[in-house]
Amino acid sequence: MTDCNLQSLLRAHRSIRAFKPDDVPTELTDGLLEAAILGSSSSGNLNTYAVVETRDAARKAELFRLHGEQAMILQAPVMLTFCAEARRTRDWLARHEARDNFNNFHGFLVAAFDALILAQSMALACEAEGLGICYLGTTLNAAPEIARFLALPPGTLPVTSLVLGWPAEVPQPRDRLPLAAYLHRERYQRAQPEQIDALYAQRDERGLQRYQSLSADARQRWAEHGITSLAQFYTSELKYSPIAMQGISRELLALLEQQDFMNNGDAA
Repeated sequence: MTDCNLQSLLRAHRSIRAFKPDDVPTELTDGLLEAAILGSSSSGNLNTYAVVETRDAARKAELFRLHGEQAMILQAPVMLTFCAEARRTRDWLARHEARDNFNNFHGFLVAAFDALILAQSMALACEAEGLGICYLGTTLNAAPEIARFLALPPGTLPVTSLVLGWPAEVPQPRDRLPLAAYLHRERYQRAQPEQIDALYAQRDERGLQRYQSLSADARQRWAEHGITSLAQFYTSELKYSPIAMQGISRELLALLEQQDFMNNGDAA
């Protein structure tokens, strides 16, 4: 693996949405994933995750559809779907006549956190090799359909996805809020209104410029929806609509039940 300074690597992170057609060898991605698994913490060392790799063009085309037709899915040679996966652990418990467990909401959270930790380790491993990556938040939006398409059994649920390949663009790193927005010493301290304004001042300006500079169509859609600030955009029908998110939340709760993650002792 290429030597690099970890802090420099972290500071240089960017999401890549345009990829070269060049192949990424299976040997490379397998080695990176194995290293990511070895280097990722896991609750109880149970490693309650599964990773579904998709390279086949036809299958990627279907995931492209399920993920809202994001062009980078078709461009990137590899797509990885990270799943909370208690199925293997529960089958192991059954083989040794141990009580069933991890079929509850706590078990889902443990598995989901394990999967997300692994996904980030894999993202860093890829970037250290010069590969570009982009997370797909749409994994949760289409989780029921993705679960069916990937034939996920009970005890398994998709939580995030990565596309990866050789970058065909060099975008500027995205800005973050100042450290003071995230770091609380000893106890949580809620920001006052004037502090909120100061913390978000740069984000409001840069974010507004970025989204409105994408195209004239984007500016027109903002106007049609009466959007005058970045905050309004984030909860508009163009981004994270509360109505849509509530519907997705209901679907996820139903999927948790369907995938046998909701045995929470209610009938006991």
